[in-house]
Amino acid sequence: AFDRDESDEAWRDENLYRLLTNVERGYIRVDADEVTYPLHVILRYEIEKDLIEGRLNVADMPERWDAAMMEYLKVDTRDNYRNGCMQDVHWSASLFGYFPTYTLGAMMAAQFFAKARGALPDLSDQIAAGDFSSLLAWLRENVHSKGSLLTVDELLESATGEVLNPGHFIAHLRHRYLP
Repeated sequence: AFDRDESDEAWRDENLYRLLTNVERGYIRVDADEVTYPLHVILRYEIEKDLIEGRLNVADMPERWDAAMMEYLKVDTRDNYRNGCMQDVHWSASLFGYFPTYTLGAMMAAQFFAKARGALPDLSDQIAAGDFSSLLAWLRENVHSKGSLLTVDELLESATGEVLNPGHFIAHLRHRYLP
C-alpha cells in the first residue's frame, strides 16, 4: 500500500473519473480507451477479411494499415511498423479471426449489465459500496449456469430477452463519456 493525502485534488473522485474516462486516439490497441478500441478491432477485422478472401496481399498490408489508421483514428503510422501493422502478436502467431471477439465481448457485457440493472434497481448503489454480490448472483443465475448449454445467441436471448443489440454498448459509452 502507499500513503496518499486525501485532501490532494488529484485523488478526488471527479478527477479520477476524468482520468479513467479520457478518450484519446492512439497507435496501440491494448492502450486504447473503450471508445476508440472498437475502431482498432474493426481495422484489423477488415484487413484480416481481405487477406483471407484474397483481396489484399501481405506485402500491401502496411499501406492498407496506414490508410485505415488515418481514416478511423487520424493517426499516422507510415514507416512505423512497430506501432503499425506489426504491433499485435496475433498475426505472427497465425491467429486470425480473433479480434472481433474483444468488441463482441464488450457489447455483450453492456447488454448483460443493462438487464442486470433493470432487475436490480439499487445495483449502482451496491457497486458504489463495493458490494458485487447481487450482480454476481444475477450473473450466476442468468449467464454462468447456462454458458456451456446454450449458443451465444441463445444465452444472450435467455439472459436479456434479445439477441445481440449494439444499442446497449452505445448507451453505455454515451452514459460514461457524455454525461
